[in-house]
Amino acid sequence: MKEWKEYKLGEVCKSIADGDHMPPPKSDKGIPFVTISNIVDNRLDFCNTHFVPQSYYDGLDDKRRPHIGDTIYSVVGTFGKPVYVKEEKPFVFQRHIAILRPDASKIVPAFLFYTLLSPQFYRKADIMAIGAVQRTISLTSLRNAAIQLPSLKIQSKIIDILKSLDDKIEVNRRINDNLELQAQALFKSWFVDFEPFKDGEFVESELGMIPKGWSINEAKDIFDINIGKTPPRKEQEWFTENKDDNVWVSIADMGSCGMFISDSSEYLTNEAIKRFNIQIVERNSVLLSFKLTVGRVAIADSRLTTNEAIARFILPEDYYREFLYLYLKQYKYGNLGSTSSIATAVNSKTIKGMKLLIPTTRILSEFSMKIKPLFDEIRTLLKESRRLSEFRDTLLPRLMSGELKIEM
Repeated sequence: MKEWKEYKLGEVCKSIADGDHMPPPKSDKGIPFVTISNIVDNRLDFCNTHFVPQSYYDGLDDKRRPHIGDTIYSVVGTFGKPVYVKEEKPFVFQRHIAILRPDASKIVPAFLFYTLLSPQFYRKADIMAIGAVQRTISLTSLRNAAIQLPSLKIQSKIIDILKSLDDKIEVNRRINDNLELQAQALFKSWFVDFEPFKDGEFVESELGMIPKGWSINEAKDIFDINIGKTPPRKEQEWFTENKDDNVWVSIADMGSCGMFISDSSEYLTNEAIKRFNIQIVERNSVLLSFKLTVGRVAIADSRLTTNEAIARFILPEDYYREFLYLYLKQYKYGNLGSTSSIATAVNSKTIKGMKLLIPTTRILSEFSMKIKPLFDEIRTLLKESRRLSEFRDTLLPRLMSGELKIEM
């Protein structure tokens, strides 16, 4: 550790700033406006963003306009989520996000990102998250946070090791995105355009013309649908970070899990499960978020439970799994609400009353057999990525602290 030196974060950054404190003007097109909800698995997901005019972006101070090599970092609420800016794609971010511009003569830009990702940073840095409702890291605390740095050469070597793992994870993610697009295309062909059934007889229904023998049902008539639960937040003894306890899925977990979910950022004790009569659902149950962020879908890959913002669809038969997942992914949730905000219009009763087009058992079974290999491949790659991520997270604090010596 002799070659490692301590600095303040502000000493190795050219600037540390947050987003504009004034609400930006909205536009139908222009520059994406990024909030903390767009930070998914340490990358930016530009889905469900609104836009600001180009002129607004052009008028921002340069330190608030992202450049390649910057790290953006959430500082309010769900704090401590870093994203490394890899491309010169303009975006605007809310004031709950900070942007750190590294001084490349002192710190390798990607090393800054991995420092902020490492739990070692939070153990050594004097960062206090204040506020009972929304925990906040002040920019002053961030600038004064202690950071340990080796030489630029050692920094680069450490980055090479960590980046090789993250690059493979990214490749897997892109392959899975492509596989899911293939699955969605096949679903649309069968159950939206009815291409394999066009030569058959069709009948009128409340959802339009459908193949004869198919039916329109409320979701609750086909699936056992139940809702998750949250123990009292003020009683912290029910919540743990122990992976041996009960997986307790949140909407945030669903935002970063991919198609299958088997882990969570928080866990519930066995005592919490018993005390509050929290129902655990079995593997292959389909999860749907219906509060705040409506329409996130995942398949349980283990026994788990969820919070109250997530509905759990228990399948009557395994061959419903692929069909229901893809159906819920493309469902137009905006049609469920009668108010201007779908996030407040949808409730558990609404979800249970969703009208679904249900094909015959034979068609469901045939579709499942045809598409299951795509789902199995996605699941295999997700499991590989999780193992790589766990390995990276094991290496990360040891590399970033100098505990693992790097040979030059």
